[in-house]
Parts: sequence; C-alpha cells; structure tokens
Amino acid sequence: MKFRTMLLPAMLGLLPLAAIAAAVAPDRPDTVPNSQPDPYRAVPDFLKLPPGRTMGSSSAVAVDSKGHVWVVDRCGVNSCSGSTLDPIMEFDAGGKFIKAFGGGMLLFAHGFTIDRHDHLWITDGHVENGKGDDVLEFDQSGKLLRTLGKPGVSGDAPGLFHEPNAVLVAPNGDIFVSEGHTVGKGNARVDKFDANGKFLMQWGSHGSGPGQFEMAHCLAMDSAGRLYVGDRDNNRIQIFTQDGKFLGQMTQFGRPSGIAIDRHDILYVTDSESRPADGYGHHPGWKRGIRVGSLKDGVVTAFIPDTGTDPNSSTSGGEGIFADSSGAIYSAQVGQKAIVKYVKD
Repeated sequence: MKFRTMLLPAMLGLLPLAAIAAAVAPDRPDTVPNSQPDPYRAVPDFLKLPPGRTMGSSSAVAVDSKGHVWVVDRCGVNSCSGSTLDPIMEFDAGGKFIKAFGGGMLLFAHGFTIDRHDHLWITDGHVENGKGDDVLEFDQSGKLLRTLGKPGVSGDAPGLFHEPNAVLVAPNGDIFVSEGHTVGKGNARVDKFDANGKFLMQWGSHGSGPGQFEMAHCLAMDSAGRLYVGDRDNNRIQIFTQDGKFLGQMTQFGRPSGIAIDRHDILYVTDSESRPADGYGHHPGWKRGIRVGSLKDGVVTAFIPDTGTDPNSSTSGGEGIFADSSGAIYSAQVGQKAIVKYVKD
C-alpha cells in the first residue's frame, strides 16, 4: 500500500491553465470558526521512543511508502545546537522505534517532506557555525545526498536561503522552498528549483497583497498540481500555479502553521498560534487546532481542538502535519513536544 499525500497526473502539463484555475477552492470568509464537529480521537502513546530518549519540539512528521512514520525533532528540546542526539527518527506503522540518525547535522529542523523515492527532505531554519539556513536531502539509511543553499550562510541571492520553513518535491522532481520566519525582516518568498537542484525562479515579498507573504510557513500540492502556501502571519493560504501565478486564497482554515493534502484533495491545516491577545498571532475568535475540509468546495468539515490550556501562549498544538491513505492524521507539536496520531471514531 502506498502512503502519499500529493499525486500529480502525468498528463497535467498538457492541461490549459484556465482549466486548472477554474476549479480553485473558494475563499469562505464567512465561515464560523471552531464550529465544526470533531470526529477524531487521539491514539494514546502511539510512538514508542527508545529508553532514555524524550521527544523534543517538532514541526516535522511524514509517512513513507511502506507506512513507516518519520519524525524530525529538535534533539529532545527546541534546538539541536550543541547536541549529539540523532534527530531523524523512523518508526514502523504501529509506532515501534526502528532507528535514528543525523546527529550534529541539523540546528533547527522545520519543514519536512518525503518524495516519491522515499528520500527525506528537511529544512534547517537557523544558522550557526557553518550549519543551517539550508535544505538537506537524505536517503533512508542516513546518507546525505544533496544540500540546497550554502550551509551556515544566510542570503537573499538566488539559491541562498534565510529561515527556510518548508520544502516540497513535485512529482516531476521540481523542488519548492518557502522562506521567512520573521515578520517584516529577511526573505518572504517561494523558491523553485529543477530536479537537479538548479535554481529556476522565485516570487514573493513582504506584505499582505496577492503573492506577498509574512511567514510563508508551509507548502502542499493538490492533485491538479496547484501549490498551496501557508501565509501564516496573514492568516491565509495562498494558491499558485507552479510558476508563481496567483490563483486565489483561503482564510477559512485559520492561521496556518502546517498544511497537507491527501489523494482525495482533502486539506488538513494546523493552527498553532491564533490568539485573542494583541500583537503577534492576533486572530480574535479563532481557536487553535486542526481544521479539515475538501478542496472541491472549500468547506471546513471538522475541527480538532488544541489540548493546550493557555490561549495566549506563543505556540501550542500541531505545527507539522501529515495525513496517510487511511485518513489518519499525524500532528507534530512544538509546544507540547509530541507527535499525536488521530483516527476517526
């Protein structure tokens, strides 16, 4: 059985742009937040860590073609700086620990995806002592296959990164990276590379207009090949062609920290920051949690509330998210330092 959230038909490139754009899910700004039912339950103690190992903050979880669950944490705390722990961990479908690797290779693992070859792609969002602000590709044995960007060097020139948040590999091998984790500073864009890692283009700038970003925090692709960018500080998801043409936006899924799209074009969105207090994360009326809905109509059909107790904390609940072919949801939590699996009752 194949576990894949993003599939692109081989003939997609022959479809006219108008046919692709016509089916974009609508923005539904009148959606009543937090009002949807919660048909899910958490699987208790799903992941079994090895003795002495604790889970750190994580925004990185995905399932490979064998059904194995991969997690990248921040070395038991919220940063791997100075740590020798292996942050990249593999578990079987039942949550049993298999192996770990990557010690000393990452500072602040952020975005994570698994491509059609079961290679692991990880963005490192901090920079220090010749490491970070790059994108690393590993095989499942732990061999580093490729690095995008220049380790330890931040920049805005083509091919360099500053605070890379997410990485996505399209079915044809093209690579997309979103950047910018500080409002109003540094990069605020999406970069596109070909399958060989050659820089092709980039788009975006700071702001709230179409094609502008404040924290392009997460990426996903639907079955028609449209690219979805979680524009977190603007409380929206923006939709683009793979060449950066703006197609639309959605605000009904809250403040997006993580997004995933399954093979049925069901959208899963984590909101780990909405809060009533003024300032950063201000999003009155919206609660933290996971929102689920179809891209066919843009309707939010389910809401899994966050388990955090302080609605004004800096972050709580899921950031990274993955949905497997059976409909199970995997949520990577920074605040609670946990990976939670949700299944339908």
